Amino acid sequence: MVAISPVAHKLLSYVPFLLVLIDLRYEGVNGGKDGGVENHLEMGKKLLAAGQLADALSHFHAAVDGDPKNYMAYYRRATVYLAMGKSKSALPDLSKVIELKPDFTSARLQRGNLLLKHGKLDEAENDFKKVLKSNPSSREEQEAHSQLKKSDEIQRLVAQAQNDFSRNDYISATSHLDIIIDTCVWDADSREMRAECFIQLGEMGKAISDLKAASKLKSDNTQAFYKLSTIYYNLGDHEMSLNEVRECLKLDPDHKQCFSHYKQVKKLNKQIQAAEELIQQEKYSDAVSKYESVMKTEPNVPQFILNVKERICHCLSKDQQTARAISMCSEVLNADPHNVNALKDRAEAFLQDDQYEEAIKDFESAKEHSENDRQIKEGLERAQRLLKQSKKRDYYKILGVKRTAQKKEILKAYRKLAQQWHPDNFHDAEEKKKAEKKFIDIAQAKEVLTNPEMRSKFDQGEDPMDPESQQGGGHHHHHFHGGWENFQGFNPFGSGPFNFKFGFN
Repeated sequence: MVAISPVAHKLLSYVPFLLVLIDLRYEGVNGGKDGGVENHLEMGKKLLAAGQLADALSHFHAAVDGDPKNYMAYYRRATVYLAMGKSKSALPDLSKVIELKPDFTSARLQRGNLLLKHGKLDEAENDFKKVLKSNPSSREEQEAHSQLKKSDEIQRLVAQAQNDFSRNDYISATSHLDIIIDTCVWDADSREMRAECFIQLGEMGKAISDLKAASKLKSDNTQAFYKLSTIYYNLGDHEMSLNEVRECLKLDPDHKQCFSHYKQVKKLNKQIQAAEELIQQEKYSDAVSKYESVMKTEPNVPQFILNVKERICHCLSKDQQTARAISMCSEVLNADPHNVNALKDRAEAFLQDDQYEEAIKDFESAKEHSENDRQIKEGLERAQRLLKQSKKRDYYKILGVKRTAQKKEILKAYRKLAQQWHPDNFHDAEEKKKAEKKFIDIAQAKEVLTNPEMRSKFDQGEDPMDPESQQGGGHHHHHFHGGWENFQGFNPFGSGPFNFKFGFN
C-alpha cells in the first residue's frame, strides 16, 4: 500500500469539492448555467424518487447555489426537507418560492399547512385566504377551505385552554390541548402548557414526554431542560436529572437556576456513586454512613429519602445487623408496600433472626410483584426448608449461639455445654440417659457448625447429620451413630487450649 503524506491526504479530501467548483465554473464559461442547474434538478428528482434523500438534497443545494432565482430549486429542496422531517428548514424555502413566484398556490398551501402544524395560526390563515383568492384548482380550493375552518376551530380551543389554565382547571385545559396538539404537532407552546397541566395533575411521565418534545421543537429551550431536570430530581432519578441540567448549561453556561441545581445534583450524584462503590466492596457500614450523608444533602425530596432507606436496609441486611435491618426495611415497606428489594432484604434479615414464617411471607409477596426473579425463588425455597428444619434439630439452638456466630464462639459454647451435660456428671439412670442424648446433640452440633461445608449445607436447610435430608441420600460424617457406646474414649475437650480429664469408667 502506498503511504500518503498528511498534506496530500488533506488535498485529496478537497477533490469532490473542487470538482463541484470546476463543474460550476464550466457552466458559467459556457453560458450553460441553466444546463448545470437543470442537470442538478433532474438528478435530485431521480434520487428523491428513489428515496435517497441526502444525495437528492446535495443536488438541490447545488441548484440553489447555481441559480438563486430559480424557484423550482427551492421548492424541490423544501420537498426533500419535508420528506426528511425537517419542517423548520422547509419553511424558509417555501417562503422564498412564494417571494419569487407569488401565484404558486401549491407552495402557499403547503406553507399554510406547515404554519398550522407549528401553531402559527394567524399566518396560516393568511396563506389559506390568499390561496382562495388566487384562482386555485378545485382540489386546492377544497383543501384551503377545510384548513381555514380547522384553523378557526383551533383558535377557539386555544382561547378555551388558556382560560381553563388560568382558572387552574387543568383537566379541561388538557383535553382542549390534546385536540390542539393533534393538529399543531410541532407547536412548542401548547406542549409546554400541557406539560405544566400534567405536572399540576401529578402525571410526571406525560409531562416528561411533552417537555422532551418542546426541548427539540424550540431551539435554546433552557426552561424545558430545567423543568425536566427538576422533575427527574423529584422522582429520585439523580442520573437523568444530571443529564438534563447539563443540556441546559450547554445552551447557556450562565443560566442561574440550572447552575445552582447542577451543583446540588452533582454533589448528590457523587455521594450516591461513592456509597454504591462501598456496597460493591462489601463495606456495608461505611456505605450506610455515606447514604446517611445523602439524606443530609437532600432532606426534602421524599423519593430520595425512600431510595436511600431502601439501600440502607440492603446494607444492614447484608451486614447481618438483623434488628436494625428489619426496622429500616419495615420503614421502607410502610411507605412502599410492594418494594421488592426491601421485601427481599427484610426476608433475609428475618431468616437471620429465625423468623421463618415472616421470611416466607416477605418472599411470597416479593414473588407476586416480580415473578421471574431467581433470587426470590431460591430464597423462598430456602426459607421453607429452614422452617421445616427448625421443627427438627437446630444445631445453633442446641449450642445456644446465633446463626451469625464465629467459630470461636461456637467452640466456647460447645465446651461449656459438653462439660455441663457430660453423662459422668449424672448418677440417676433416667437423667444419665437424657444427658447422653443431649451430649450427642452437642457434639454433633459442634461438628456441623465448625465444618464450613457442613455448616453451609445446614444454613441452606439441609441436615448433614440426617440421611433423610441429604439430597441424593448420601451418608456423611456419621461418627456418632450408635449412641453413647461409640463415645467411650472420645475426648470432646481435646481441641484448643483446654484439656479436661474425665474418668470414663
